[in-house]
Amino acid sequence: MFQQTQFSNDRSPKDFLYLPVISILTLAIFIGVGCASLPGSDPSEEEVNAQALKAYDDMKAKAQRSHNAEWTTMVNRVANRIAAASQENFQWEVMLIEDKTPNAWCMPGGKMAVYTGIMPVLKTEAALAAVMGHEVAHATRRHGLQRYARAVKENYLGLIIGATTVIGGQLFCKTKDCRLLTGLGGAAAGFAITFFDRKFSRADESEADQVGQIYMARAGYDPTESIRLWERMSAAAGGSAPPEFLSTHPSDERRRSQLTTWLPDAQRIYNQSPQRVGLGAPIR
Repeated sequence: MFQQTQFSNDRSPKDFLYLPVISILTLAIFIGVGCASLPGSDPSEEEVNAQALKAYDDMKAKAQRSHNAEWTTMVNRVANRIAAASQENFQWEVMLIEDKTPNAWCMPGGKMAVYTGIMPVLKTEAALAAVMGHEVAHATRRHGLQRYARAVKENYLGLIIGATTVIGGQLFCKTKDCRLLTGLGGAAAGFAITFFDRKFSRADESEADQVGQIYMARAGYDPTESIRLWERMSAAAGGSAPPEFLSTHPSDERRRSQLTTWLPDAQRIYNQSPQRVGLGAPIR
């Protein structure tokens, strides 16, 4: 996801009050479900997409949708162009959420969201295409699917949340989106924790940058704007982003360097695009 990572090792005293409850409930779950239900096999893409759809539908019902008609039209236009450029047969859908957080994401299966907080930072339609290209690339390269499969194998958060939706959401979730969706319970709550709180690897983020730059170029947007985007993101962060070795995300400086290296290939694709729109419309 596009939101910058924040790091904190702080726990409030009430978090530790929950630990005995979690331990007891976890033990009860394991006794109840038996060995046959323990994680070990990869979930299918259809299963993960079904959980994503359930989470997305619930997000649509609970999140505040933006009433900015101009921005909504632009987000829909860019989403359609990037989806077509990806050449992936997903059930694409996008919504613009009224939220000051500078963020955007695309779930497995093609369910997308853009937050209004990122729009003033972007400045141009092409920068929005760079962001959405990046997020769509996470989905088309199956990064979220792989991350969910790893989570199923590595831990039992889905089982824990299934029995302790409120406590689990407070204890495990670090983001507002995750806390919003843990009320679903069961596997959907586990999906919320996995998708919103487990970060993509640096390799995943770099691949999404490269593939996303290609998508925006193929969609007819000037790929040089992907580099200027990160200059603006860095300026907007005011130098508060963590050093690269403390984050799963490449640093803004490294991202700009990589995107510059990849630019000639993206530029050739852009020059061959049948409908070049350059920077597109300004974001006002």
